[in-house]
Amino acid sequence: MARPQPPPWVHAAVLLCLLGLGGAIEIPMDPSIQNELSQPPTITKQSVKDHIVDPRDNILIECEAKGNPAPSFHWTRNSRFFNVAKDPRVSMRRRSGTLVIDFRSGGRPEEYEGEYQCFARNKFGTALSNRIRLQVSKSPLWPKENLDPVVVQEGAPLTLQCNPPPGLPSPVIFWMSSSMEPITQDKRVSQGHNGDLYFSNVMVQDMQTDYSCNARFHFTHTIQQKNPFTLKVLTNHPYNDSSLRNHPDMYSARGVSERTPSFMYPQGTASSQMVLRGMDLLLECIASGVPTPDIAWYKKGGDLPSDKAKFENFNKALRITSVSEEDSGEYFCLASNKMGSIRHTISVRVKAAPYWLDEPKNLILAPGEDGRLVCRANGNPKPTVQWMVNGEPLQSAPPNPNREVAGDTIIFRDTQISSRAVYQCNTSNEHGYLLANAFVSVLDVPPRMMSPRNQLIRVILYNRTRLDCPFFGSPIPTLRWFKNGQGSNLDGGNYHVYENGSLEIKMIRKEDQGIYTCVATNILGKAENQVRLEVKDPTRIFRMPEDQVVKRGTTVQLECRVKHDPSLKLTVSWLKDDQPLYIGNRMKKEDDSLTIFGVAERDQGSYTCVASTELDQDLAKAYLTVLADQTTPTNRLAALPKGRPDRPRDLELTDLAERSVRLTWIPGDDNNSPITDYVVQFEEDQFQPGVWHDHSKFPGSVNSAVLQLSPYVNYQFRVIAVNEVGSSHPSLPSERYRTSGAPPESNPSDVKGEGTRKNNMEITWTPMNATSAFGPNLRYIVKWRRRETRETWNNATVWGSRFVVGQTPVYVPYEIRVQAENDFGKGPEPDTVIGYSGEDYPRAAPTDVKIRVLNSTAISLQWNRVYSDTVQGQLREYRAYYWRESSLLKSLWVSQKRQQAGFPGDRLRGVVSRLFPYSNYKLEMVVVNGRGDGPRSETKEFTTPEGVPSAPRRFRVRQPNLQTINLEWDHPEHPNGILTGYSLRYLPFNGTKLGKQMVENFSPNQTKFTVQRADPVSRYRFTLSARTQVGSGEAVTEESPAAPNEATPTAAPPTWPPTTVGATGAVSSTDATATAAAAATEATTVPIIPTVAPTTIATTVATTTTTTAAATMESPPTTGTKTHESAYTNNQPDIVTQGWFIGLMCAIALLVLILLIVCFIKRSRGGKYPVREKKDVPLGPEDPKEEDGSFDYSDEDNKPLQASQTSLDGTIKQQESDDSLVDYGEGGEGQFNEDGSFIGQYTVKKDKEETEGNESSEATSPVNAIYSLA
Repeated sequence: MARPQPPPWVHAAVLLCLLGLGGAIEIPMDPSIQNELSQPPTITKQSVKDHIVDPRDNILIECEAKGNPAPSFHWTRNSRFFNVAKDPRVSMRRRSGTLVIDFRSGGRPEEYEGEYQCFARNKFGTALSNRIRLQVSKSPLWPKENLDPVVVQEGAPLTLQCNPPPGLPSPVIFWMSSSMEPITQDKRVSQGHNGDLYFSNVMVQDMQTDYSCNARFHFTHTIQQKNPFTLKVLTNHPYNDSSLRNHPDMYSARGVSERTPSFMYPQGTASSQMVLRGMDLLLECIASGVPTPDIAWYKKGGDLPSDKAKFENFNKALRITSVSEEDSGEYFCLASNKMGSIRHTISVRVKAAPYWLDEPKNLILAPGEDGRLVCRANGNPKPTVQWMVNGEPLQSAPPNPNREVAGDTIIFRDTQISSRAVYQCNTSNEHGYLLANAFVSVLDVPPRMMSPRNQLIRVILYNRTRLDCPFFGSPIPTLRWFKNGQGSNLDGGNYHVYENGSLEIKMIRKEDQGIYTCVATNILGKAENQVRLEVKDPTRIFRMPEDQVVKRGTTVQLECRVKHDPSLKLTVSWLKDDQPLYIGNRMKKEDDSLTIFGVAERDQGSYTCVASTELDQDLAKAYLTVLADQTTPTNRLAALPKGRPDRPRDLELTDLAERSVRLTWIPGDDNNSPITDYVVQFEEDQFQPGVWHDHSKFPGSVNSAVLQLSPYVNYQFRVIAVNEVGSSHPSLPSERYRTSGAPPESNPSDVKGEGTRKNNMEITWTPMNATSAFGPNLRYIVKWRRRETRETWNNATVWGSRFVVGQTPVYVPYEIRVQAENDFGKGPEPDTVIGYSGEDYPRAAPTDVKIRVLNSTAISLQWNRVYSDTVQGQLREYRAYYWRESSLLKSLWVSQKRQQAGFPGDRLRGVVSRLFPYSNYKLEMVVVNGRGDGPRSETKEFTTPEGVPSAPRRFRVRQPNLQTINLEWDHPEHPNGILTGYSLRYLPFNGTKLGKQMVENFSPNQTKFTVQRADPVSRYRFTLSARTQVGSGEAVTEESPAAPNEATPTAAPPTWPPTTVGATGAVSSTDATATAAAAATEATTVPIIPTVAPTTIATTVATTTTTTAAATMESPPTTGTKTHESAYTNNQPDIVTQGWFIGLMCAIALLVLILLIVCFIKRSRGGKYPVREKKDVPLGPEDPKEEDGSFDYSDEDNKPLQASQTSLDGTIKQQESDDSLVDYGEGGEGQFNEDGSFIGQYTVKKDKEETEGNESSEATSPVNAIYSLA
């Protein structure tokens, strides 16, 4: 449930309750509490220890503090009281201790240099600032001097010394010529860290310029220039031939002798250097030699720290950032050229100014409680610790019997109101000091509630919610929750109470509605508050919009019907392409729909219906596709092809501000499709250089926009234009613009603390990106401490995204905070996350495991829980390992593979199911946490009773003929007991018609059965199951197959008996009974066309119907099988033997014959050729043989030619002359006379087909007859 954020005092009160007695806490910011509770002073802001100021400005020394009552301030200068009122130039800001020294009326800033310290005091104690050393910046002038030309031999080394005047702070040195051109530096010529300019060897071209050392002073922003050096190079080669510069052996070509390397800085072969912990270590080696030497760096006894080591100044300098004690040791640089090598050893010692291990924190106690202040620091040499109270040494303070000092710890026992004070811990060594203030405040406050009374919380059904009850009191009160003013304390089950007092309800139900009361109690009293919880029904879209495809110009309606809680106000809105939809005059929005009139192409896209109340919302999305009109365009522009827009150009940045900039561009050509959007992208060069990210999106009507920017990002922008066709290529990038830095405004997310080993905790988080870093050197301050203890926070600074805390106890909760920090400051105070150190394997097993058999496949388990301290982690589940030891059927082999069943959470019972019946089992139980299994309990044995068997295996149904069906099967794979037999149920079926079911029971050894079928048309469905004494088991079902020549009666078309036609047209019928039976079983039957040759057709019919007739007239079943009557009617006569059916078939055959004769007459239009005449006649498809282009026919056959037809009186009519010339295009050598008549010869093709010595005419062939109908 999304709830409004509570006010800041709620967080402060929760923080106070969480941290309790032992940590650095703040008094809640609630004004009523602030005004009532007293608080000693706390320094909140102060200047740095070494405070260097610009002499041209007024001096500001900061000191701010808070407390109740508000503290007063005074200062010391050089350990003496500094009377601000006596100096007219010095004033102190109102309600602050900040000193302001004003020089507008004159005065020298140097007069105020010294060491200052601020004191903030109220009646409960005094807090001290650091000792602030005030110094005025200095930029002295360079002494005037006349420098003689420097004479040097070519190839010799040379050092030009800078010797800048001492400044405060030290100036930045760089070398230039007198004409302000920078000196080019390389491996041969470079500037050292001390500011001197080193030449490893001088070349004649070095005379071409002079050399001037420049010093830039930071505070005064001035640059001072030393008089320039001029060089005079003596050379053996008088001419400065530039062609020799790139000579492969330049030095020999110029007559310069080659030399082995020698060190110019530092001198000798060894030196030493000291560096403070946390500072940068800079080691430098500059060598001379001819040719110019190369420098390499090494560390004795180990490798250079790759993550911190950087090479600078052409490898002449080695920088190690943020050194630590392990960086001490011996380093050496090796200078080498082809003449030899030399090395210099630098012994590095790492010292350390004091740094905190445990910084003392403010301590808030109740009267009579105990506490302690710890001040633990480290350094090299070991720092000393000095305690003070209210700014005075503890030794000179009045004695306090409740206070005991033990080195770096002050222990308080039985504290009272009079024990309030501010303690200072000063730890120091020769390299620096640390000063920390920590007050001890004793509060005596009865419980009080810090939130408004009688709050109303509304939550959606089945959601998770948390009821907050912020409270305050000293001693820390205990909090309990009650519902409807009765019952026991709410905790456990669906409720969970956090230590800060919040009550979480994991899943809201209707019965959770009511009034919840929180009661805070301590020894001084109690306070209570009530929260009224109302449960609301969720908002749901039950009729969602659907994807639609519509034509342009039509009307479309998108439905969105919503069901919601009637007590909540419902708002229905629409999005188009995930952006708010503007409802124009073409659209109509109703409560349950959106209507678009006159749909245009721009309306295409995704539409999202958003139904929302003040508590929840539901979404539904549909896509609308608009089909363009296919009509001819009405104007020339509409007919032009559309394309993606051209890229925008000429990007310009104006109105440059700290957090914004205006970007302007010139649009490219839209290519006949209006630009709808501009997408502005940015790239930064620090975290992901070269990667472009979307910044913002603007309408296509604008070409200028103000972009909101993040601090400390070096932006570069580009623009992409978008139209309905697609996106343009990106524009050329703009110029870069870097915003100024700032402290981070957020902290990393997804902070977690999890153990990867039993003695550690890995803290991880999602690192921040470039737009949230806000400054350079983004790093993370990681803090952690044991939860529910008074120990102080541990902290570490990390540059990555993980940190491992080592040497942790097993599975202990920790409070974790990760705060972002950059060079400009720290981010906001981070939230506290609870993490856990690593888990170890559980140390105990469940005891008193009891087993109760529920049925043949399930058992019930019950056990005693283990003690929480033996889990050594988060209890994931109790787990049972079990395996099947054997079956009670002695001959049955079983798999003893171990199986497991888990029971999540802290449960005491569970059920193990899916066991095998009639078996012996063994079982062990373990406790499981995140690390793994614990030890196993003692092994328990149990036996499952007999159960029902599994299905018989390999159930096969075979049908060798139309009268019998053979069944075979194998025994079940899992008998699950002693088999007592098999049960077979079967019934005939024909389509959706079902017959009478038959039941057969068999002995356990029988695995075959034969069924005699009386109805050849029906199929059978068989269901077989095995039995034990418990009952029948799983059944298996099979159906009898359909015979290859068996047809489904409902799908067979009507057929007729085969007929033969004599020469005179008489019709004769074959065996009607056999043919009708064949028609009943044949899926399809080709009609037989009447022919002149009865002998040929009879042979074909016999061949076609032999199998069917044989199957129909087969003898009755043999003895030993079971015969069943028809499942539909008793003594049902066969339809093919009925007289009316035979007559109907004959009538149909006669009608078909008459129709065929009529068709023949209509298609035959020619006459009879009485002579052997060659004519090109179209050949039928059954004329495969071609001999000499002519054919002979017998006169006595009196058969008509192809393409002629026989009349009813037996004469042959001449074909009408409607043939086209195309009919005679078969390759004759015909030609036309002058009058257009056709002359020449043509050939006629004829097939000679012999069937048992008789020739058949093509016109009377059954196949040709079919083609003639076509």
